[in-house]
Amino acid sequence: MAAVEPIPGAPVAVVTTANVRLLVLADYHAGIELRFKQNGVEIPSRADERRETVCSLLDRTNASRLVIVGDLATDIGRPSATERDEIERLFEAVAGTVPITIVKGNHDGDLETLVDEVKFEHDISVTDSDGWRFGAVGFVHGHTWPAEDVLDASILVMGHEHPMVNLTDAVGGGSTERVWLRGALDPTPFEPHTSSQLLDPGSLVVCPAFNDLTGGTWINTSQTFLAPFLPDGINDGQAYLLNGTRLGPYGNI
Repeated sequence: MAAVEPIPGAPVAVVTTANVRLLVLADYHAGIELRFKQNGVEIPSRADERRETVCSLLDRTNASRLVIVGDLATDIGRPSATERDEIERLFEAVAGTVPITIVKGNHDGDLETLVDEVKFEHDISVTDSDGWRFGAVGFVHGHTWPAEDVLDASILVMGHEHPMVNLTDAVGGGSTERVWLRGALDPTPFEPHTSSQLLDPGSLVVCPAFNDLTGGTWINTSQTFLAPFLPDGINDGQAYLLNGTRLGPYGNI
């Protein structure tokens, strides 16, 4: 039985399938602080904090593989020197313990070259952009249509969207919070991109961004979704805060 279990208080989940525990996160965006600096905003690097958080969660969950559901990098093309340094340090810290699978995202354009240039104790692999399947769970970043075997999984896990909600309190104060988005997968928007009909569509899980500097899609406003199959591809989409609080249908928040 496959399951996706978010870790309370953290933008990551443990995915259990084929008797294997995977630590899953999306949208790491290494070196993002450089992007802010280029736009005139100085933010101290949080690279060490990001890396240490991942290592701590691997220890805490006893996961046997790290899965990054796209956008490990920030630049669209070849990672900048700042990104490369952060990514290599992450690889050094993690790949000595468990293998890493990176589901290619739209910001991971030349990540394969970097991976080919470094060698660690455990494997580091970069999948095609149409996703990867492990047991009963499929993974796709979300900027492209999933491969048919990925889409046919019991659970489809994606990133890319950076789902957030805009919350307003009784006195007019506001805040934005990262959320998980979960619901039943609706096959309708996928059908023109598949050669066979989905007879038993499963569920869809949209991961929050691991990196809290990315911003994202405010799913409870009129803001347009980024993925080509959202919002039509999810039925009864429920939003959950990182602490596990269920907010209910995202359109009613």
